[in-house]
Amino acid sequence: MALPRVNSLRLSPDGTRLVSVVQSLNPDGKSYGTALWELPQDPGGEPRRLTRSAKGEAGAEFAHDGTLFFVSRRPDETAKETGGDSAALWVLPERGEPVRVATRPGGVTGVRAAGGTVVYTSAVLPGDSGTEEERRKAREEAGVSAILHEGYPVRYWDHDLGPAQTRIFAGRAAREDLEDVRDLTPEPGGALDEHVSFDVTPDGRTVVTTWRVPLPSGDIRWDLVAIDVADGSRRTLATSGGHDFGGPVVVSPDGRLVACVREGRGTEEVPVALDLWVVDLDTGEGRVVAAEIFPAAVAWAPSSREVFFAADHQGRRPVFRVPLDGAVTRVTPDDGAYAELCPAPDGSVYALRGAIDSPPRPVRIAADGSVTTLPSPTPPLDLPGTLTEVSATAEDGTEIRGWLVVPAEATAEDPAPFLLWIHGGPLSSWNDWSWRWNPWLMARHGYAVLLPDPCLSTGYGQGMIERGWGDWGPVTHADLMAITDECLKRPEIDEQRTAAMGGSFGGYMANWVAGHTDRFRAIVTHASLWNLDQFAGTTDSANYWQRELGVLGSARYARLSPHRSLGEIRTPMLVIHGDKDYRVPIGEGLRLWWDLQRSGVESKFLYFPDENHWVLKPGNAIAWYETVLAFLSQHVLDEEWSRPPSLS
Repeated sequence: MALPRVNSLRLSPDGTRLVSVVQSLNPDGKSYGTALWELPQDPGGEPRRLTRSAKGEAGAEFAHDGTLFFVSRRPDETAKETGGDSAALWVLPERGEPVRVATRPGGVTGVRAAGGTVVYTSAVLPGDSGTEEERRKAREEAGVSAILHEGYPVRYWDHDLGPAQTRIFAGRAAREDLEDVRDLTPEPGGALDEHVSFDVTPDGRTVVTTWRVPLPSGDIRWDLVAIDVADGSRRTLATSGGHDFGGPVVVSPDGRLVACVREGRGTEEVPVALDLWVVDLDTGEGRVVAAEIFPAAVAWAPSSREVFFAADHQGRRPVFRVPLDGAVTRVTPDDGAYAELCPAPDGSVYALRGAIDSPPRPVRIAADGSVTTLPSPTPPLDLPGTLTEVSATAEDGTEIRGWLVVPAEATAEDPAPFLLWIHGGPLSSWNDWSWRWNPWLMARHGYAVLLPDPCLSTGYGQGMIERGWGDWGPVTHADLMAITDECLKRPEIDEQRTAAMGGSFGGYMANWVAGHTDRFRAIVTHASLWNLDQFAGTTDSANYWQRELGVLGSARYARLSPHRSLGEIRTPMLVIHGDKDYRVPIGEGLRLWWDLQRSGVESKFLYFPDENHWVLKPGNAIAWYETVLAFLSQHVLDEEWSRPPSLS
């Protein structure tokens, strides 16, 4: 929990500076702080911390002239008069102290800069009476927290949407200020809320952004639009009744083209499919340059003639290159999971490289695919075991692969207990390091951990997704059992002492496993779906899930809902849920807990009143691991239950 975490990477346009936002534990041990660091571009250098403030810094972005912008709540002498302690936009000179250049009552979020134009987003409270500051003050003094909605959605992951609306602002960069700041989207509704992604053309004249469009019956569509910085006029670049256009949105260095992700909207019969889409900024003509991929990062080469992207592939996330007039080629041949791609003028690409056995670290990728690891604020780790790739054959002949973590001390004479850890999503893959769902912490306590990619996993082509689309439980369960059986043949693993666990969709599958086999001694289910009909109507994105599952109350809900197998559950279960989880609402955890109680299933409920889908606060995350380990020790290792120290 105390290790520094490298969260982002930005390269200056001239290729001479590499800057990252690094997260680390605050001195009180109860929260995390962030700071900007400059990272060396050769293995012999030393990382250098650039900022220090109690409020932290985020959103680092270079302008084309090398100016470094960032967002922070750090105070200055005028903060109380012009924005309180809300996040403001700052400039960091190469030498000297940061200078605040823009503030908004609702804070500043994202920022992009090019051609002398600085573009940023902020949440604005709508209304006609007085200034925004006056409207916010009046609402606060009246004691009003209510939000009146006239459309969908109303929540997102762990926070409420509204009444403020995200807007885009643009200003002209002065020496230590912004001039002629104007609101480019004065009446956006909810078009820029949630996961908005935007970029600005190199000449600073146009902002390209995703734009949410409301549809009948509570559905939504995401378009790609271009906004003129001079007059705020907006035109649609890409729209489709069968597709959504989403981030990352990246404008080419020559300003002619825009790359983004086009998602084919799923139906009850057809799964979603993601493509890398390039559109001409002038004509709006677009085309697919890489089909059926799940990209985590997209970046233009300096020439504007090819695109780099990182996408899930066979339990890895390599870097790929695609010329606009050619075929996709893989750049990195290793087991890494790459992100934050930063192509340099010399043809190399800077990136963050993570893996199941490595936290994200800055690297330089040469044109031939060779990778050089650069110094990082994250220290080298001594992992307590080995990582092995494993596979099995499913009932239909499909290869199911995964990663197996085995503790160093496991032998045929002293085999390790086995833990099946099911990923969420369901469209996801075990291919990267996780600070939250970390198998090495379990290996440190003696467990062999299987991280499988069953049907619905990404990086194996559309066929793997089609196998489980609209048929979550049965096919996924069969895949999981097939690869579990294969791993339990290994002499260094104890086939008698086994457990299963998962979060989100992995929690759904943990519940499904509990109702369809008693082979495991214990099951841990985190943020899990229990009653599908209940979940699909209360989640923050009901419109998305009902495209696949159908209208509420249909036969698919009944057939795939884990709660229908309550009477078959014999395995002790640890239920974990956070009250602020809007993706899988707390009602799922409460209903599961009550059903287990009334059915007499041995169970415990670890409840976090102040946590979201993931459980992120350091103390709570530690309590999570301590409780899971205590529960597993009781049922898998046959030890006496001992209440975790953090919960005493």
